[in-house]
Amino acid sequence: MDYFLDNIWWILLSANFLIVLITAGYELMHFREPVKSISLIFALFVLPVIGLLVYYFFAQEFRKSKLFNRKKLYDQKIIQRWENELMLNEKDLENIDRDCIEQKMKLVRLLQNNQKKPVTFHNKVRVLINGENKFSALFEDIKNAKHHIHIEYYIINSGRIGNRLILLLCEKAEEGVKVRVSYDYVASRLSGKAVKKMKSCGIEVYPFMPVWFPNLTRKLNYRNHRKMAIIDGKIGFIGGINICDEYVNFEENPTEKLFWRDTHLRIEGHAVKSLQAQFLLNFNFISGKELKVEENFFPKIDLPEKTAVQIAASGPDTDWQNIMEAILTAINTADEYIYITTPYFIPNNQILTALCMASRIGVEVKIIIPEIGDSVIARYATNSYIEQLLESGVQVFHYHKGMVHAKTMVVDGVLTSIGSCNLDNRSFDINFEINAFLYDKEVAQEMTEVYKKDLKETTELILADWMQRPALEKIREALARLWAPLL
Repeated sequence: MDYFLDNIWWILLSANFLIVLITAGYELMHFREPVKSISLIFALFVLPVIGLLVYYFFAQEFRKSKLFNRKKLYDQKIIQRWENELMLNEKDLENIDRDCIEQKMKLVRLLQNNQKKPVTFHNKVRVLINGENKFSALFEDIKNAKHHIHIEYYIINSGRIGNRLILLLCEKAEEGVKVRVSYDYVASRLSGKAVKKMKSCGIEVYPFMPVWFPNLTRKLNYRNHRKMAIIDGKIGFIGGINICDEYVNFEENPTEKLFWRDTHLRIEGHAVKSLQAQFLLNFNFISGKELKVEENFFPKIDLPEKTAVQIAASGPDTDWQNIMEAILTAINTADEYIYITTPYFIPNNQILTALCMASRIGVEVKIIIPEIGDSVIARYATNSYIEQLLESGVQVFHYHKGMVHAKTMVVDGVLTSIGSCNLDNRSFDINFEINAFLYDKEVAQEMTEVYKKDLKETTELILADWMQRPALEKIREALARLWAPLL
C-alpha cells in the first residue's frame, strides 16, 4: 500500500496510457475519416484522462453500432401504401416540369434512393423570416387544429414564448385535440412544472434520450436537433427556429437583446406526410410505444398549388448522411450561383473542396456567417477555413446586425434548402436533422431577395485584409481546427 501511494501518479498515468493505446487501436479499426481519427487520437495522447472523457462523451460512432435501431413504423401497411402512392417512378419523372426540376434531377434521385423520400408536387409554402413571423403563423394554426398537433423541437424553453405555446397546447388538448410533444433533453430548459402541466392536460410529452449518469452518458452527444411541427397532418413547419425567447425580436425594448436572424418554412400539402412520418418514427423511439397509425395522420390533400418539395432526414439511425450528400450534390451540380447562410461553418473535406471547386469553375459562391456567433471555439474553427475559401474566390460575409442562425441555401434560381442542418460535422454525422429541398423558381427568387437583403447587414471579408489578422488569432484558429471534426 505504501508503494502504491508513493507511486500513485505514475500508476495512474501508466493505466491511462494503456487504456489510451487500447482505445486508439479500437478507433483505428473502425475506419472512420482519417482527419477525425487523428483528432481523436491526438486528444487521447495529449490530454491524459480528459482525452478519454472526450472520446467517451463525444466520439462514439452509433450509426455503425446501430444503437438507434431501425424504427418499425415503415413496416406498417398504411405507411407502405402511402410510400407506394407518392414514390416517383420512371413514368412520373418524364412528366415533371423540366424547366424547374430537370437541372436538379440527380438530387431528386439521390434522396429517393437513399431513404425512399419522394418529391411531392401539391404543396403550398410560405417562407417565414425570424421568430416573430414563425410563431404568429404557428400559433394561429395550432388554434385552428381539429384532430392532432405534433411538436418536435431541439429547444423548448420555459419562457414567454414557451409558456404561451404550452398554454395553447393545453387548451387544444382540453378541447379533445390529441397533442404529442417531443423535446431534446439536453438542449431544452423546460421546467418540471411545465411538463407536469402538459401531462395533466392529457398531452403526451417525452424528452428525447434523457441522459442519466453514468449508464446513459454515451448518448449525451447524439441529440435531436430538428425543429418541426405538424398540425392535422395537413400543415407542417420546418426550419431553424426553436421554441425560445431569444429567437423572437420583440417589438418592445428591441435594444435589450441581440437581434436574431432566422428562417423557417410553413408547408401545406403532401410534403407534410414526410414530416409526419419522421415525427412518428422518433415518437415511437422515445416513448417506447408502438403508436397506432390513424388515417387522419395522413389525410387526403387536394391543393391546386404545385410547389415541388422533398424532405431529407438524417441521423445516427440512417445508413447514409442524407442531408450532407444532398448539399454536396447541390453544390456539385450548380451552374450559376450558390448562396449559403449558416451559423456554424465547420465543413468536412467533401463540402469544403466542392465549394472551392465550384468557385474556381466560375460558379458564384457566397457564404454568410455570424461575425461573433454564440460559441467561441466554433468561431475560431470556422475562421480557420476562411483563408482557403477566399483564395478560391468564394465570397465570405460576416453578419454584424446580430446573430444569424438561418440554415439556408439557394442554388441557380431553382433550388432552395431550408431546415435544421448546419454545415458542420455535428449536423452531418451526429445529430438528428431534417431539411426541406424545394424545386421552385418563385421560392428561389424570394430567398435570393432575402439573401440580398441580408447582405446589406454584412461585411465582406477581403483576402489581403484577412491575411493581416494577428498571429494569436491564427494560433487559436489552428488549435480550434484540431477539434473541428468533433464540433
